[in-house]
Formats: sequence, C-alpha cells, structure tokens
Amino acid sequence: MKELVEVIVKALVDNPDNVEINERVDKKTTILEVRVADSDMGKVIGKQGRIAKAIRSVVKAAAAKEDRKVIVDIMD
Repeated sequence: MKELVEVIVKALVDNPDNVEINERVDKKTTILEVRVADSDMGKVIGKQGRIAKAIRSVVKAAAAKEDRKVIVDIMD
C-alpha cells in the first residue's frame, strides 16, 4: 500500500523528492502518514479535499482485496 500511495502522491506534487510516507502497522490496520512540502499541500488535498478523498478511495479498494484496513493521513 505504501508504494501505491507514494506513486500517486509523487505524480501530483512539484517536489517529489520531499514526499515522505511513514507506515505503522497494527493487527489488521495500516496507517500511512503522508508528508509533502508546504507548497505542495494544496495539490495533495485538492479543492474541498477531493484529491485526498480520491487517494483514500483507491487505497481502500486495494486494501479490501487483501482484507486489511488502511488509513491515509496527510500530515501538516
């Protein structure tokens, strides 16, 4: 899942070198913390959070195939 989010986010931002994704795993839940440059934050979130919601939907669908729960947090 981490690689999927990384590919999507790096395609959206102007500074792909500043993309950092931390993965924490519990029993059946994985939490992905996404950090980007301040100037790219709007591109990852999108108007009214539409881009962030779309990223979460894609990851949720991929995680459902593996019977896991994945949470994507976009950090400040």
